[in-house]
Amino acid sequence: MFPLINQILQDRHGPGTVPTPSQATLYRLVTALARPGELPTGPVRQVPASVDGRAFTPATALRPGEQVQVDTTRLDVLALFDDGHLARPELTIAVDVATRAILAAVLCPSATKAVDAALLLAEMAVPHPARPTWPDVLRMDHAPALPHQRLAALDERLAGAAARPVVLPETILVAAKCSSPPRSPPPANTSASASSPPRHAPTAKGIVERTFGTINHLFCQHLPGYTGSDVTRRGPDTEKDACYSVAQLQDLLDEWLVHYHHRPHEGLRHPLMPRKALTPNQMWAALVAVAGHVPVPLTGRDYLELLPVRWQAITPAGITIHHRTYDADLLAPYRGQASPVAGRGGKWEIHYNPHDVRQIWVRLPDGDLTEIPWIHRDHVHQPFNDHTWQHIRTHAQHSHHDDSQQHEAHLADALDQLMRRVHSGHATTAEQALLARATTTPIPAARHPHHGTAPATDQPTPHDEDDSIDDLDDLSDNGTRPAAATGYGLYDAHEEADKW
Repeated sequence: MFPLINQILQDRHGPGTVPTPSQATLYRLVTALARPGELPTGPVRQVPASVDGRAFTPATALRPGEQVQVDTTRLDVLALFDDGHLARPELTIAVDVATRAILAAVLCPSATKAVDAALLLAEMAVPHPARPTWPDVLRMDHAPALPHQRLAALDERLAGAAARPVVLPETILVAAKCSSPPRSPPPANTSASASSPPRHAPTAKGIVERTFGTINHLFCQHLPGYTGSDVTRRGPDTEKDACYSVAQLQDLLDEWLVHYHHRPHEGLRHPLMPRKALTPNQMWAALVAVAGHVPVPLTGRDYLELLPVRWQAITPAGITIHHRTYDADLLAPYRGQASPVAGRGGKWEIHYNPHDVRQIWVRLPDGDLTEIPWIHRDHVHQPFNDHTWQHIRTHAQHSHHDDSQQHEAHLADALDQLMRRVHSGHATTAEQALLARATTTPIPAARHPHHGTAPATDQPTPHDEDDSIDDLDDLSDNGTRPAAATGYGLYDAHEEADKW
């Protein structure tokens, strides 16, 4: 056959005009033509082989947490949002390069915010508890590949944990809109840092990108409402089939992730068994036997430090944020005084929970974060966010004879009346959807099924509240899911820490 191909080329184009492909290339072409159904039908995407002239080098790590890749994408599944419309939620995951373990995964209805993305930091440092309804095979004490007894002696939180690796990250690689070169990985004994991949480097986070493909292939395509990667892979009744909320999809994903860590991964090989593909659990067990495991329990102060940060002045009336006044007697020595922090224009460091703004925490000169309540906190007995507060401000009538304190009291009363209407079932559909978003809480760091109000967390470094999403620094009230427990008690970081 190959001599005939050469003869045809010479007859049509002349001797030596068209170079003859190699025999291996011809074999591949014939094999592809023999299976026409497997030929690519879409446009070919060209990806540069290198960036800035540098050769591609695959990411490698020799111990758990040495490098963790974080990225966000739209899930290929339609979900029912709180306001009743269907859309694809965003999924943010953290993947450990050494073990290929998915250390944390957070689903958000809208664009991922810092308060949602920073949940990954807390989730990676604590064990994931097994749900009561899960089969025993998904529990760490029933996983033969994991040294549960030895690890439980070091970390008692592993007693009821799911069969998933627990890793404290050293270096976190995130997407960033900047042209500066990536920072060098820190030494093994330093705390976690975030580094940025080279600009326009599609291979910089190849492992986490490939993991998204695995999630879509093994998880999403088996769910109702699966959209596929494009319209050619989408069913005719996708919108009619979609039935899960974002919270329900998160529960399904949490359980599937445990199964994922029991599945052999072709990229995981042990030097003594190079032909056998290991599971992420097996690789973690092999590496933790060498690198060790150090429990990192999160204290109440850790939860407060992870909350979003803003900078405000302490005025004679207290601290004012979006026409809400926060005040306490302990602020008396600092009213009208400048903060000791240089470069902030005399403003003080404020931490707040964007899902429950009934109190804030201010860093006083002693270095501790001290709780300061909203002056009308006792009048409102459910959490609310700035979105709900803005709705009240927009629809409440403001008399010109009212001073600011009277107007704020009227707003607090209008908010209380809205919550009473929703509780009694007399609210409009829009009001119910509004308050549904307000009375949801972010995922607790430990994901305990019996936890009450969970902490909202953010990156451990202070930042402004309107930063870029790709830097994982954008703040908002969205991206929440229903709380797992009843009741709307005030957020208590120390009580939350005591649960694990």
